Amino acid sequence: MRHPYLTEEHSIFRRSVRRFLEKEAVPYFDEWEQERLIPKAFWLKMGEQGFLCPMVSEEYGGAGGDFGFSVVVNEELERVGSGMAGIGLHSDIVVPYLVSYGTVEQKCRWLPGCVSGEHITAIAMTEPGAGSDLASICTTATRHGDSYIINGQKTFITNGIQSDLVVVACKTDPQASPPQKAISLFVVEAGMPGFTRGRKLNKIGQHSQDTAELFFEDCRVPADNILGREGEGFRYLMEKLQQERLVVVLVAQVAMEEALGVTIDYVKQRKAFGQPISKFQNTRFKMAEMATQVEISRAFLNQLIVRHMAGESIVAEVSMAKWWSTDTAKQVIAECLQLHGGYGYMEDYEIARRYRDIAVMSIYAGTNEIMKTIIAKNLGL
Repeated sequence: MRHPYLTEEHSIFRRSVRRFLEKEAVPYFDEWEQERLIPKAFWLKMGEQGFLCPMVSEEYGGAGGDFGFSVVVNEELERVGSGMAGIGLHSDIVVPYLVSYGTVEQKCRWLPGCVSGEHITAIAMTEPGAGSDLASICTTATRHGDSYIINGQKTFITNGIQSDLVVVACKTDPQASPPQKAISLFVVEAGMPGFTRGRKLNKIGQHSQDTAELFFEDCRVPADNILGREGEGFRYLMEKLQQERLVVVLVAQVAMEEALGVTIDYVKQRKAFGQPISKFQNTRFKMAEMATQVEISRAFLNQLIVRHMAGESIVAEVSMAKWWSTDTAKQVIAECLQLHGGYGYMEDYEIARRYRDIAVMSIYAGTNEIMKTIIAKNLGL
């Protein structure tokens, strides 16, 4: 597997991350899946090793690394399991908002804890009645002196149970036209009066990733906790979606690579009619087809990462990759499960978990139907 954007320094870093995860995550991952939670102690260990938020500058406790270091961490986390996704969301989706739009005072207050693992972050956009149509959110933030009062509800929030800092999308001017101009971002901190968490949602996959409902009832947030400028929240969200979706493409890619790998091993060992099933033409053709799909997807992803690291705007291309790779991963992993036969349906086999976990990747970070809408728009349609 070639990574044209990675250097020897990235390779050394990967070896460190992999050794750490083999010791601190792999032996406990099944337990975390059952508990529906990755313990805070593990986050702190990740932070102690310098594996959280590698892009944060040294000034705020980070390493000041490029996106290649984030690629390495996300790939290695996905090899453990898709339930580790909240760590990548923290490092490469939420914290970049603080880096890009936070004031110096906010960065000094929050970023060191994000790097160390003391602060777990989440981003709250989705509501029970508003998903892809972000402009229709109902959560409001009303100015009262030196504070804002937030009222509303969010759902499907990754890291929702354990989060210490939540970037919350609110409407600060419900009468604004267009409605996108109404949205502002606030950082709500754990323990603020009026901020409560609902149930830990019981998902069909990614079990170790805690996902929750969040409630804001007259939640008073200091005006100093607004992120960026009032009314600019929608623009900020759109600016950061390119990297968010690229991270989803990356983990979907690794998920299908891992599924293919375990299936190759399985078909070589499993015997039927006196020979390994890898000897049957159907198996060989299926494996050849899947290997080709995986390689094509990886090639597309690699060139997008190169362009993203170069600072290019590749919104349309990332939308293509998000649709293509997540749908392809679902197809590949379903075929891998089929080749496992009845054993593929057993929780003792990794392929069963991969099959459960991949389903949501075509839904979050913008559904694949939304991706096609973006692509069509960029085609001038």
